Amino acid sequence: MAGNSFGKQFVLTSFGESHGTAIGGVLDGCPSGIELDIERIQKELDARRPGQNKFTSPRKEDDQIEFLSGIFEGKTLGTPIAFIIRNRDHQSSDYESVKELYRPSHADFTYHQKYGIYDYRGGGRASARETAVRVAAGAIARQFLEAYSINVLAWTKQIASISIEEKEIRPERALVYASDLRCPDLIAEKQMKQLLENCLEEGDAVGGVVHCSIKNLPAGLGEPVFDKLNAGLAQALMSINAAKGVLFGAGLDFALRPASEMNDAWILRNGQASTETNHSGGIQAGISNGMEVSVDVVFKAPSSIRKAQNTLNHKEEAVQLEIEGRHDPCVVPRAVSVVEAMCLLTIADYFLLNGKQ
Repeated sequence: MAGNSFGKQFVLTSFGESHGTAIGGVLDGCPSGIELDIERIQKELDARRPGQNKFTSPRKEDDQIEFLSGIFEGKTLGTPIAFIIRNRDHQSSDYESVKELYRPSHADFTYHQKYGIYDYRGGGRASARETAVRVAAGAIARQFLEAYSINVLAWTKQIASISIEEKEIRPERALVYASDLRCPDLIAEKQMKQLLENCLEEGDAVGGVVHCSIKNLPAGLGEPVFDKLNAGLAQALMSINAAKGVLFGAGLDFALRPASEMNDAWILRNGQASTETNHSGGIQAGISNGMEVSVDVVFKAPSSIRKAQNTLNHKEEAVQLEIEGRHDPCVVPRAVSVVEAMCLLTIADYFLLNGKQ
């Protein structure tokens, strides 16, 4: 499938480039009879789109979704759901000056080596513009999973060295999405905004961490040994542009603390088997254990910055580069929606693999 399709039962195939006519997707395997709220799908796309505030790329895209098939009288037919999102505000001339250069940490060199040709306009297929397709498909998966009361919510946990307080935080979706930076901690958000203001002034960029919580997931999802639930989620999340690491539950603490502190003891809580702690992040032996699944995704800084950088051109001559165009100082706030989408698509796929209809 050449890497453009994701899933085994609930399968998304995406297509399109950043500066092409449109991006889009085909979602195959979605069960029939799901009543879709198209306005809610559009709202999820609106939450990811650029141009929302000064901390995102000023590219103005309305990201209006157009469904082509698979839906009749507001319900899924069980047939492939095809949709497109047209590109309207692409300024290809911004990239004319870099078309013969390999931009540092971009896809230019690797795509050129693999295909012998690449679309330098906005990153082409490697652009984060493609993630709008994932968000649309994830919004459909969300409405499928709501029948099982499954709730998936992500938020900004850290930008550069600034992170939310180390306390158990249980934000509501409205609180997260009321924040420009998708951060539910108002004190941390204020500090993050100041840091990003400095990045904009200096022409630099920073990375950060998105946290995602998956609640009400039943025990038993996950397939040993190569299709473990955490392996599926890790693949999904690492496919997101700029993702550099995935940590479940207590994450790096597992390398630092003994088993006597990290093992999750089983207890009876309200008459049901439960773990006293949840260091495992809701997954043990690659199978969900009924506890909340928690995962952190580490993102690098955007590669496109205004600061001068050294690089090579196609003749392998050393040149200096200053990137123009419209770019985010940090991908984390907009990546929140994409992390949710990839978790939703993965859980929907595992539900169908587990025989849920």
